[in-house]
Amino acid sequence: MSELWRRLVVTAAVGGLGVSLVACGEPDDNAPHTGTPTPKEMVLRLATTDTISSLDPAGPYDVGSRTVQANLYQTLLTILPGKPTPVPDAADCQFDSPTTYTCSLKEGLTFPNGHALTSSDVRFSFDRMLALKTPGGPAPLFASVTSVGTPDELTAVFNLKAPDARLPYLLTTTGASIVDEESYPAKKLLDATAVGSGPYQLTSYRPGESVTLARFTGYKGSRAARNDGIQVALVKDAAALNQALPGGMDGSGKADLAYRGFTIGQLDKLRSSNRVQVVESDDAVIQFVAFQLKSVTTRKLAVRRAIAQLIDRPALVKKAYAEHVSPLYSMVPPSFGGATDAYRAEYKQPNKAAAAAILKAGGVKGVVPLTLGWTPSRFGPGSKAEALELKRQLDASGLFRVTLRSAEWPAYQQLIRSGAFDLYIAGWIPEYPDADNYLAPFIGVTDPFPNGYRSAAATRLLQQERTEQNGIKRAELLEQLQGVFAREVPVLPTWQGRLSVVAGQDVQNVSGALDPLAFLHLSGLRK
Repeated sequence: MSELWRRLVVTAAVGGLGVSLVACGEPDDNAPHTGTPTPKEMVLRLATTDTISSLDPAGPYDVGSRTVQANLYQTLLTILPGKPTPVPDAADCQFDSPTTYTCSLKEGLTFPNGHALTSSDVRFSFDRMLALKTPGGPAPLFASVTSVGTPDELTAVFNLKAPDARLPYLLTTTGASIVDEESYPAKKLLDATAVGSGPYQLTSYRPGESVTLARFTGYKGSRAARNDGIQVALVKDAAALNQALPGGMDGSGKADLAYRGFTIGQLDKLRSSNRVQVVESDDAVIQFVAFQLKSVTTRKLAVRRAIAQLIDRPALVKKAYAEHVSPLYSMVPPSFGGATDAYRAEYKQPNKAAAAAILKAGGVKGVVPLTLGWTPSRFGPGSKAEALELKRQLDASGLFRVTLRSAEWPAYQQLIRSGAFDLYIAGWIPEYPDADNYLAPFIGVTDPFPNGYRSAAATRLLQQERTEQNGIKRAELLEQLQGVFAREVPVLPTWQGRLSVVAGQDVQNVSGALDPLAFLHLSGLRK
């Protein structure tokens, strides 16, 4: 499976149901005297339809795995809620030159097994991840790293083949997690257990069923756990997810939180319950329409621009998703640095007359036939309604005549590659929290998106923003790049997703747990 296909977002997952009991902590010499009530452990229970492909951060990089890895492992840098730029976690880092990035580790870092965490572990973690090159893993993100130097135990120096302004953001991802070199094999993944220095340590893992985490008291970073542990149950579907909640179908559920997998109807019903809270935030998932530039029809710029002039995003999200997603006017969502509503600036409001004028100026005559591809399950239950609404809007203009064609995901990929659709629905979730990751994959420099888009202007701006060290200038370059996308329309963004978490009324700090990359940081939760 190519890197790109792996990163096309999945919105549904399946697994078994199971919960394990959290292990008790180490004996405490300062324990209360006999007769004093022992404080009850604050262990939270989480239910999700996510699946976990790997506990190893050098392994597959799916969203379910990220949630577990982000809580087990420590990274050199992290991004905290409300903070758009990386801050220190295990280290303080800075560019010494455009191709040299130095990280100074905190003193006294350890793993739960008592081993010291030093720069040697940092070098081992990156050397191992880059050497393994696990299919579906994070190695391609760090292609600019040539080596990691260790001048002393508390200093790690990243040497780059070319300037890469993305590196601080890349070092916040779970792919950059630090593992214990004494516990991890250099030439294969470690699947059954995990040894990290993050807010939690692993106490139980039953693949396809459950994960149990206990607070790691030796953690020294920006995300210290405010609870004693987390029990994660992997449930099979939306009904089981709802059943797990105290405010679920019969009110007997015991989960404190549940997320990913609720239907729109379930969320609407849960909002009216007095037993739970529904907390939402815009997340990194986006949906878009891709144009096949091998097609005789959609290779014409006038056709793509006319379609962009017609699409009514607010109507689309209302009819297909009951406004549970947000209209999107750029491939880069608003919460990312350099984001700009480039498509709204280019096309203003939906306008039939303007679309007709675009087609006429481009020499396109008559009603234009289009084949629109969509897939029933990969992008969630609203996919069919979205395809129907796109067809309705384009047909209603009198300028296009749309034929819908669907296929399940494996066949859908093949049909896309063969050029069977003029345009097709797709989704995306980035791997690192930077605007570059919403743009670079569609330009075709490496692992090109299968619509055949190539642009000298876009490629030039991509190269410039990746090497620009000044943040303000880099944001300007990213804005210009989004402008090229809006004018050339290789893809047409439609909506941005929302991460919805349902929690008991007594659970605190839920909003701070929601990562924009669509997974959860659990350390701040309390009840």
